Order: sequence, then C-alpha cells, then structure tokens
Amino acid sequence: MKARGWAVLATSAVLFLLAGCVEAAPPRGVAVVTPPVVVRVAPPLPRVEVAAACPGPAYVWVRGYWAWGARGYAWVPGRWTPRPHRRAVWVDGSWRRLRGGWVWRPGHWR
Repeated sequence: MKARGWAVLATSAVLFLLAGCVEAAPPRGVAVVTPPVVVRVAPPLPRVEVAAACPGPAYVWVRGYWAWGARGYAWVPGRWTPRPHRRAVWVDGSWRRLRGGWVWRPGHWR
C-alpha cells in the first residue's frame, strides 16, 4: 500500500512538471501561418495508384503525394476521405517551382 502511494505521488509530480511543456493551441478561427519550406531537389514523378473500392457516396479519393522530410522525399499513399459537406470538392496538393526551389502547396476543400 505504501509503495503504491509513492508511485501515485511520483507520477503526479512528473505530470505536473510536464504540464508546462505543452503548448496551447491557437484560438479557434485563428490561422497559423508558417513560411513555406523551399526544397532544392525536384520531387519525383507521382506514383500511379489504384484506388480501392469507394466506401460510400460521401467519400472522395485524395491522391497520394511526395512529402519532404528529414530523409528526403517520402510517398504518402492516397486514401478515401469523407466530404465535409455534399458539394465539397477536393483540390489536390502540388509542388510548385518557386524561389529557386520547390514549394509544397497542400490540398484543400473548395
């Protein structure tokens, strides 16, 4: 019983200390704008993907794309995603030539 009490106290102390390390999310409706990352290496050609059967009429296929990371480009596979509303249209993300390199413009709903 005594050991359990110490374990609870130690866990509570660690959680209390870590609580100050969490950043608060921006207020709702406030856009966080980060400068685009300019990649000096051109992205590979997109992969050809075959979409699995659509799970339902409210879903849209979001194509896969090349994402830039610490180890270079990595393929993010396509997926079915539900529409936020009936007439929503998905606009694919794309790599654009800009500022002496390549900049990713993420996909979005229109």
